[in-house]
Amino acid sequence: MTIPIVTMASLAQCPHAIPATLLSSASKVLVVGAPPLVMGDKGTVAGCPFQLPAGPTPSPCVTLMLTGASSKVLVEGKPVLRVSPGDLGVAATQAPQGPVIWASVQAKVLAT
Repeated sequence: MTIPIVTMASLAQCPHAIPATLLSSASKVLVVGAPPLVMGDKGTVAGCPFQLPAGPTPSPCVTLMLTGASSKVLVEGKPVLRVSPGDLGVAATQAPQGPVIWASVQAKVLAT
């Protein structure tokens, strides 16, 4: 199944609808004008208001863990990342917070 490749131009949000900044370690390739994300790249989240009910205790999302690595498409020797239902917002304690919300992803370049 072919799925869109995630680039730095993709718009992602933590599970609490706070926009994330996606950073790519790829420097030599562009996908529809933006660097693609590759295995090991993450998104960062600033300003997530989430709190655990007990306390309440702040537990904001700080990173997006992107898990949809391609099995066939490589950039600079690393698998590109694709949109995946397994992508998660993660707190500083590494506690998973919920699925990433993909607001906009390019649809011209797909990978398996």
